[in-house]
Amino acid sequence: MQRLITADTVLTGPAGQAVPNGAVLVDDHEIVAVGNIDDIRRRASTEAILHEHTGHTLLPGLINCHVHLALDASDEPLQHYLDSGDTDLLLAMTGRAQAAARSGVTTLRDLGDRDGLVFHLRDAIENGTLTGPRILAAGAPLTSPGGHCHFFGGEVDGDDAVREHIRDSADRGADLIKIMASGGQITPASPPMWASQFTAEQLRLAVKEAAVAGLPVAAHAHGTEAIAAAVEAGASTIEHCTWMTGSGGYETRDDVATAMAEHGIHACLAWPPHWRAFLERLGPDRAERIVNRVHWMRDLGVRMIPGTDAGLRGSHFTRFAEALGLYEHLGFACDEIIEMATTTAAKALGLNDVGTIAPGYSADLIAVKGDPRSTLNSLRGPDLVMIRGTLIVGE
Repeated sequence: MQRLITADTVLTGPAGQAVPNGAVLVDDHEIVAVGNIDDIRRRASTEAILHEHTGHTLLPGLINCHVHLALDASDEPLQHYLDSGDTDLLLAMTGRAQAAARSGVTTLRDLGDRDGLVFHLRDAIENGTLTGPRILAAGAPLTSPGGHCHFFGGEVDGDDAVREHIRDSADRGADLIKIMASGGQITPASPPMWASQFTAEQLRLAVKEAAVAGLPVAAHAHGTEAIAAAVEAGASTIEHCTWMTGSGGYETRDDVATAMAEHGIHACLAWPPHWRAFLERLGPDRAERIVNRVHWMRDLGVRMIPGTDAGLRGSHFTRFAEALGLYEHLGFACDEIIEMATTTAAKALGLNDVGTIAPGYSADLIAVKGDPRSTLNSLRGPDLVMIRGTLIVGE
């Protein structure tokens, strides 16, 4: 079945590329043509279903690169998670994924859940049993005994345990491996955020073992030491990338950031939709240092991709567009931010058929009122959401 989707403007993904009075022709799950409305109409069959979106912009579906579907974004996400049985938790995860899709997020990268429940959800969506976003799933992340997010079930002690966990994750269908290179915030009695949880040798082992299975590695790293070790080990993405030290301060290292840029290691800052309140709580001095770190990484050529840590307190799955406002606040142009959340994110995650509107790509599309190149607020509440050619929102 063909669908012809028209809009005032089609943004194909890369910044600066736009088709005025544009149209996209979709056949089943795939984009077959994009261009001027009149040209694309002539290519469509007489039975093609027409979706006209006057006053709208059509663009690739958004990609949230860091979420936790197992957590509910409430005031007590960890307690609610611990209180939930597997069946109830999986049902709740399904609802959160589908809500994210309706908000225009057509791809999610889930970086930690209970013992791989997310694999079942991903597979049900892929085989058509459920509708929902494309999901890249890590399963339970590797962490030290009693370490950050140990409640997901990924505690490992020693090299053999690291190998066994990665092999088991690969056998169960993981799309990537997540490792907690440093501590974090939400786990009681775990190491502090800046502290390393694995040695540099263990991180190299994890990346090497994952590579044998053909899987990339996402390294959660707040501490500068952990960031440096993860970069040297060859992780694909650095989650948070906060550059913290044990003194409670920050230490940026040009050599590490330069290596990230040279080796194509992306930084996923994973800031929540309520980033303004977060900056206010930090105070002007610390907030300024955080802003400066982002500009410093950008100036050294580090590529950034957006994530929200959705599922943590206040970070709701439907508010990705608000989270993107952080980058506008930092001085990024709107079309650059859109590229980050579509084309750049897709490439960083190893997805070769999404993030761009072009023939041969999956029909993962959204249509929004107005022009998001002028205001990112236009990305809220899309009037059309299509994933793999299936309408999630729209007639």
